[in-house]
Formats: sequence, structure tokens, C-alpha cells
Amino acid sequence: MEAANHMRILVDADACPVKDEIKAAAGKIGVPIIMVSSYDHVLRAEEGVEVVRVDRGKESADLYIVNHLRAGDLVVTQDYGLAALVLAKRAFALSERGVVYDAENIEFLLDRRHTSAKVRRGGGRTKGPKKFTAEDRAAFSEKCLKLLHDLQEKSEV
Repeated sequence: MEAANHMRILVDADACPVKDEIKAAAGKIGVPIIMVSSYDHVLRAEEGVEVVRVDRGKESADLYIVNHLRAGDLVVTQDYGLAALVLAKRAFALSERGVVYDAENIEFLLDRRHTSAKVRRGGGRTKGPKKFTAEDRAAFSEKCLKLLHDLQEKSEV
């Protein structure tokens, strides 16, 4: 199956808990995957999955993704800053919990991240993310497949 409009899925893969779900969804649609991670993580290339290793630097994977992203690609990340850059490049962003980042929610998410960082810098504490559950995994699979189908239909019109 050929990917519509040469769309790709780029994955901020260092701590991504849904790699298998991404592979399953992409396989159904025929979309190639690029997993980007630091040298500290062991990922193996396989059919339809390219693995790119980057330096250990905090933002190395994000910078690689932004520099190699094309309009219409899908990026899977939990990083709001990366998601904002992806949207600015006319691509799509999806969280590992199945949240589609868009112009409606990204400013709120960035503002919340900024506010939490200010609290932590001031010595306060903030809650971290909730434990990743089977329901989160299922929500991601459903949203990812739906988004890929929708993007495929748009490109065929």
C-alpha cells in the first residue's frame, strides 16, 4: 500500500510508550515511520521503520525532527514545544495519549507548561503526568488510526 501524498510519521522516540501502536497503525495505511532517539536508546530498524540516532543533548531529537519535517507529516510527541513547531510547519502533531495538538489547544498547553516551570523554579511542586494506562494506549491507537485515515482522505481529494 502506498502512502498518500508521501506523508511520514516522525516519532520523538526516546520515551515513547506507543511505538508498537504506531507501527500497527502505519502498517494499515502504508505510511513510513522515522523513529528519532538518542544513542542511549536501542531501537531496531525494520520494514517501514527507519531509525535515526542523535546526540544525547536534551533537544537533539526535537531539532532533528523539526529540521527534517515536511508539511503534511505526522509527529508523535509528548513535548508541547515540539508540537508547536510542528504545527507552525503545517504538519500534524499527536500526543502519546491520543491528544491531537492544534491551534485551539497548543497555546493553553504551552502556557500551562510555562506556569508549572515558574512554580518549580520558585521551589514549589507540581504534579507530573499520570501513569500511562491500557486505556491511554487504546485511545492513542484509535486516534492515530483515525487521524491517518482522515489525512489520507484529504490528500485524495
